[in-house]
Amino acid sequence: MKLTAPVPGGPCWIELSTSDVPAAKSFYTALFGWQTETDPREEAGGYTMAHLGDARVAALSPVYRPGQPPAWTVSFAVEDADSVAEKAKAAGGSLLAGPMEVFEEGRFAVLADPSGAVFSLWQGRAFAGADLFNEPGALGWTELVTREREQALAFYADVFGWTARASETYPQWGVGGEDFGGLLTMDENVPPEVPPHWLPYIAVADVDATAATAQSGGGDLLMPPTDIAHSRRIALVRDPQGAVFGIYRAGDEEQSRPG
Repeated sequence: MKLTAPVPGGPCWIELSTSDVPAAKSFYTALFGWQTETDPREEAGGYTMAHLGDARVAALSPVYRPGQPPAWTVSFAVEDADSVAEKAKAAGGSLLAGPMEVFEEGRFAVLADPSGAVFSLWQGRAFAGADLFNEPGALGWTELVTREREQALAFYADVFGWTARASETYPQWGVGGEDFGGLLTMDENVPPEVPPHWLPYIAVADVDATAATAQSGGGDLLMPPTDIAHSRRIALVRDPQGAVFGIYRAGDEEQSRPG
């Protein structure tokens, strides 16, 4: 994506909720070279930061409720989480948690869009969001996967003021003139039990090598390494606990996701 730092309305953080944090630490450390540090405070609930050097790039945490499936969540930066949450509800979204204070770090809320795709709001204070984007091991693209294309285009434009660069097959989200993600419409080939969701893509130096590492670490390839529009190379991975994410070749940020 073209964004290189958190900006209002743009993606600022990704967080994995998982059924096995120690196993996830091992898997993602081997995959991306992350170093992890768990907050020792009891009230933090095992929240674990992932770093590349000194740069904070992601977080891992236990699932919040029994039976919750492991999944990655994308957070979007806002200046006022309460007002944006209200705007999302008025536009047909649902408030799932918060808004709530997170120590001195900021204010947080979890929502679902009208189709059920879950995302988060982050009103940063001491912590603005990720320190690094687009480099190997860091977030580089976000994708909404949904069956309700027109509903989604209207909802996110209303809530965040996003633009959607015109495409018959793959609109690209933008904020402040900079693209950061896209909208992939599920068709009849996608099993009906797959829910709408936000999918983060992590940049890597070598998609094929990273995909092989994921498999050897117990992950599954939902899409093997594939060249798509403008020679961008991507793959989709499901980690050993079941959370799905994408990887793509770093340096392809200027190229489009598939049409």
